[in-house]
Amino acid sequence: MKKMTKKSLAVALTGAMCLALVGCGGGEKKETTAETTAETTAETGGETTAAAEGGEDLNALSLEELTEKAKAEGHVESVGMPDEWADWGSLWTAMSETHGLTHNDTDMSSSEELQMFATEGENGTKDMGDVGYGFAGQAVSEDLVQGYKTSYWDSVPDWAKGEDGKWMVAYTGVTTFLVNTEQVENVPTSWQDIREGDYKVALGPLTGGNAQGAFIASAYAFGGDMNNLEPAFEFWTEMAEAGRINTLDITQANFESGEIAVGVVWSFQGIPYSKNISQYKMTAVVPSDGCLQNGYASVINKYAPHPHAAALTREVMFSDEGQTYLALAGAMPTREDFEIAEEYADQVISKEDIADAVLISDADTYSAACETAKTRWEEEIAPLLVQ
Repeated sequence: MKKMTKKSLAVALTGAMCLALVGCGGGEKKETTAETTAETTAETGGETTAAAEGGEDLNALSLEELTEKAKAEGHVESVGMPDEWADWGSLWTAMSETHGLTHNDTDMSSSEELQMFATEGENGTKDMGDVGYGFAGQAVSEDLVQGYKTSYWDSVPDWAKGEDGKWMVAYTGVTTFLVNTEQVENVPTSWQDIREGDYKVALGPLTGGNAQGAFIASAYAFGGDMNNLEPAFEFWTEMAEAGRINTLDITQANFESGEIAVGVVWSFQGIPYSKNISQYKMTAVVPSDGCLQNGYASVINKYAPHPHAAALTREVMFSDEGQTYLALAGAMPTREDFEIAEEYADQVISKEDIADAVLISDADTYSAACETAKTRWEEEIAPLLVQ
């Protein structure tokens, strides 16, 4: 397990603490070919065909039955769950060492994940994904996912789970500025600081949950909210006209290359990135204004080739072990009965630290705000970025 030191946590919590939760994507791409998936299916003796033909009710299985079937499948294929995002790497290591599952991920945004599920349909090659909270409703309404409630269902708050477990939020994060201190002398601790600066800022494509969350957070900073995004449009229009929007995606590789001086990310990205990047001195700062608390939802493809392995992965995600990995990566575990072990208590973001955060707990309202942000960005701001 990767451990966060007191020093790194202090760096991560520079400024007033607030919460934010959004979509997926970011991180280096790990491409998986159709041939790889076909080989895996062949190796498991055809265990994957049942789900593609309609499958079984995962919630009807005991944990022992689920585990046995998952081990028989032997593999889990994810999208939007790279090692460095929320330290999924520790989860994948646990799935390998404890259950013998191999794993591949293809990194992509929340919208791209669901689009892949829809496009492949019954010929699905991916098992599960991790999508922004605002995309959970879309996954259900378009009939792209199947349910698994996990044995921890009752300890997960209602806002963080969909009917029959068709989606479950395992963690939330807070809006964070990741800053290259070798390129930016005056490190911003608020959105107002960014407004008054002279550097470019990256937030990623507005089709992804990260950028949508960052955009909405900025609305709160300047007097707006999810029902009033005008302050955010005014701010980002101003930034675009000044040539201060960096259009690169907020991947670790782009920070490592020095191409992004300031990026708006989630705490579960900013903290791991700041620890992993050695080429530059990085700092992760939670802004003193305009902070959201938001989460990502685990979704299992309706036509997953390895549905039991995907369900077992979600089970471990919500276990004490999985929730600990998330907490140490700068995320806030969702389970209400989970308490971090005493030995790690000073290495994680506490509830007291985020007491003033804006918790996003209405998926429909948030989804509508995200859609408005995406549509109007393309209409009003994107044209200003074409020089």
